[in-house]
Amino acid sequence: MKRINEYKKLFGVEKEIDLTVLKKTYRDLVKQWHPDKFQDGDAMKVEAEVQSRRVIDGYHFLMSIAPETRDANKEAYTATINEGIADYHHKGMVLEITFLDGTTYEYFGVTPAVFQKMINSDKINRFAKRAIYPNYIYRKTKKSMEPA
Repeated sequence: MKRINEYKKLFGVEKEIDLTVLKKTYRDLVKQWHPDKFQDGDAMKVEAEVQSRRVIDGYHFLMSIAPETRDANKEAYTATINEGIADYHHKGMVLEITFLDGTTYEYFGVTPAVFQKMINSDKINRFAKRAIYPNYIYRKTKKSMEPA
């Protein structure tokens, strides 16, 4: 949640993420912080490189959790979560679940107590379908490579 709030603050997003506004803000921030605007040796060039990387990372992150993006990928997401869970990891408030098809999703704001209930459940995927998938912001992080 910290990362979500940090990126929302950077882009001036207060509630829901609107892709049109996000794209415009992204373009403006890239223009403002593009490293080519500064001369070599200028102290601001180093800061601009850091800020431009932060802007790019934030843009891609917010795009991945935007409601429009989730809606567009709803069918594939539903198919993936119905496959079953292959592996999971919990760190901080982020639960990372890898599904049987090799796709990995991150769920943000999952407390240690909820994670403990999940791993103590006799049917982990059933618990996740009821308590995790519909209740937490998520994003697709990676699709594993096809077997050799």
